[in-house]
Amino acid sequence: MEKAYDFLMNEVGIQYGDSIIVGVSGGPDSMALLHLMSSIKKKLDIEVICAHVNHNVRKESSDEKKFVEQFCQAHDIVFESMKIEDYGDDNFHNEARSKRYHYFGKIVKKYNAKYLLTAHHGDDLIETILMRIVRGSTLRGYSGFSKTVKIDDYTVLRPLINVTKEEIFEYNRINNITFVQDASNQKDVYTRNRFRKYIVPEIKKEDPNVHHKFYKFSTTLLEYNDYIDKQVEKEISRIFPQNVLKIEEYLKEEKVIQMKIIYYILEHIYQDDLMLITDSHADLLHQLIISKKPNAFVYLPNNLKAIKSYDTLTFVSEEISSEEYEIEVINYLNLPNGKNIEVVESCDDNSNNVCRLNSSDLKMPLRVRTRSDGDRIHVKGMLGSKKINDIFIDSKISTQERNIWPIVVDSNNTIVWLPGLKKSKFDKSKEEKYDIILRYY
Repeated sequence: MEKAYDFLMNEVGIQYGDSIIVGVSGGPDSMALLHLMSSIKKKLDIEVICAHVNHNVRKESSDEKKFVEQFCQAHDIVFESMKIEDYGDDNFHNEARSKRYHYFGKIVKKYNAKYLLTAHHGDDLIETILMRIVRGSTLRGYSGFSKTVKIDDYTVLRPLINVTKEEIFEYNRINNITFVQDASNQKDVYTRNRFRKYIVPEIKKEDPNVHHKFYKFSTTLLEYNDYIDKQVEKEISRIFPQNVLKIEEYLKEEKVIQMKIIYYILEHIYQDDLMLITDSHADLLHQLIISKKPNAFVYLPNNLKAIKSYDTLTFVSEEISSEEYEIEVINYLNLPNGKNIEVVESCDDNSNNVCRLNSSDLKMPLRVRTRSDGDRIHVKGMLGSKKINDIFIDSKISTQERNIWPIVVDSNNTIVWLPGLKKSKFDKSKEEKYDIILRYY
């Protein structure tokens, strides 16, 4: 924690009278950070504001809010909180993060604060980098997250980025800091938890201080990314004026610059939601651009649509519509009906929301499309096939929903799954051989 203290006092240069927002969940990391800021407050007489978000998904959430509030009262810290009342159909973690940071921004403005502090630490950085390497990302995405990020008229600081989880627990023990534990952090269903529990400990056996190397890796990638960005920015106004990609100008560049232009565009569109973006999305866009089709489009996460029209490529945000679509299955798809299909590593669910497939039985790659006349599926456990339209009728699916309901097919246009409704004969049980797991939610 000395590293965090030195960063705040000497590198950042916190001064008397500064207003500082600290995002606090009540867990060991954020409570350690809040305690550290309380110590600095006593020395510099700064104003520390604790911002707590009740995600309203666990019965313990209200108790955790009271716990953090009581700590603030005991340490003369201003306490602010908000409760998320409802969620949409998007990925929960992404939506919760978006709502959380939107709230933090409001509190920053309310107190005219210079800094927003979050408790992301060294182990978080390792996990994030590894997850993005496995999933695929942009160059900036592979770097994990930055220690300092400038947002409008305030700065996000992550002072614990050079501190390990073990050091945080030791700091809490020495200072008798109590905290709450989120039981969901132990569930293997979440990818980050599996990296945290099984992969990172093995890496640390090789080098207990490996977090320093990951931090260096992160900062090096950011430096290279910033340099390449500067080169791209010299050309971007010519290639991507008024948010329209000029395909003829794009094709004049080398492949490495072409891909960086795509990443540049995606990074500016998704900003802090880069976990939604993989290298498959970039490849999909590149293939769309260089294809011989004069008019085509693909869907991207968060209802974004990339439209090719002769010599231009534009990006538009769409609400649910009855328009036909066809999307190649990559790691994560945000569908026009607001639902998602994700390729997952493991899942205990056996409902119609999960499908297990063996790629050797199919013509890859898989695609998701809307219904076509005459669509039939060989329903698992049934002889013969059944009309998709009859399944919609039996399931009381409205006409509007039918028009955009996702149908998963292979490259031979064979229907392998009707998400949420029926599995096909290609679906495998847990005991059978499979190498693809798709989850619909």
